[in-house]
Amino acid sequence: MLSNEAIAGITWGQILILLGWILGAMLLGKVVQLILANLGKAKRFEGRPLILVTLKAVGRPIPFLFSAIGLLYGLNGLEFSESIDGIIRDGFDVLFTVAVAYFIYSLVDVLDYIIVHITSKTETKMDDLMAPVIRKSLRVVVVVLGLVQIAQILSDKPITTIITGLGVGGLAVALAAQETIKNFFGSLVIFADKPFELGERIKIGGHDGNIEEVGFRSTRIRTLDGHLVTIPNGELANMMIQNVSKRPFIKRVMNVTITYDTPPEKVQQAIDILKELLDNHEGMKEELPPRVFFSDFNDCSLGIVVIYWYHPPEYWTYMEHANWLNMELLKRYNDAGIEFAFPTQTLYVNGLEGALSEQV
Repeated sequence: MLSNEAIAGITWGQILILLGWILGAMLLGKVVQLILANLGKAKRFEGRPLILVTLKAVGRPIPFLFSAIGLLYGLNGLEFSESIDGIIRDGFDVLFTVAVAYFIYSLVDVLDYIIVHITSKTETKMDDLMAPVIRKSLRVVVVVLGLVQIAQILSDKPITTIITGLGVGGLAVALAAQETIKNFFGSLVIFADKPFELGERIKIGGHDGNIEEVGFRSTRIRTLDGHLVTIPNGELANMMIQNVSKRPFIKRVMNVTITYDTPPEKVQQAIDILKELLDNHEGMKEELPPRVFFSDFNDCSLGIVVIYWYHPPEYWTYMEHANWLNMELLKRYNDAGIEFAFPTQTLYVNGLEGALSEQV
């Protein structure tokens, strides 16, 4: 036969009432969560994503928060010994702190949506990286503050003492994680200076590729060979970065070589053909006209230097134009009888014919 005294002087009836408070509050929280979810599906909120995100963020921690409140009201009707009452109250305070921290943690999604909405309207893609960084930072802050509050509850010490202890512990952690902290501040420098954006092509440290991801610790580059290179942000912030995607044009320098026996009038014709092909060429701007000069007497050839600029800096269209120019130049030079030079050596042997006749 069960005694009317159940645990620590609490009757079974009181325990049932406590469970009723908890289950009732939990069910009420679930009902409120369902109401908010259905409210988010209402037609009047269509096209208003901020409200939908807010309703979803508020509704997620509601059952847990209501359960903590139900536990509070259920415990108010019970009497315990002084020692047990202190343990139970501390336990509830910890639970309620977790519930409030979870509520604030969920509301970070609302701020995250606002930041994403603002950064999506800017031209730079680098701002888009700030949204996840801020979201993660705020959530870390909420978790840390929640843990500090829980430590204060369990230790019954002033929060200043706990923060001082965290400072000493933080110093020890900082000394053990210097590289991590260095990379973190390196990422802040990258976000502030914006030397590149997602998807842009850069050259750095012997690597040439597109920016694929920028994180707290490192940046990932997909090289032109297809390899994924990870560079710590602490090192990246101190390296020289060449942003290929931000160049205003593609500059080409051609060295056209013709044979030494080419007469002056043919050399001039070779220059005129190049000028004609590049006259008002595709991708040209008036302030950067092409340049063609008879530049050098090389070891094995006469050198003609050609410089022109292609706009916009679209690599594959530039290559199509370069292919056209090369083919046209080859055809025009062949038709004009102008020979391209290549490294050759001529060997002169004196008296070879006489020596051979003597041997015969």
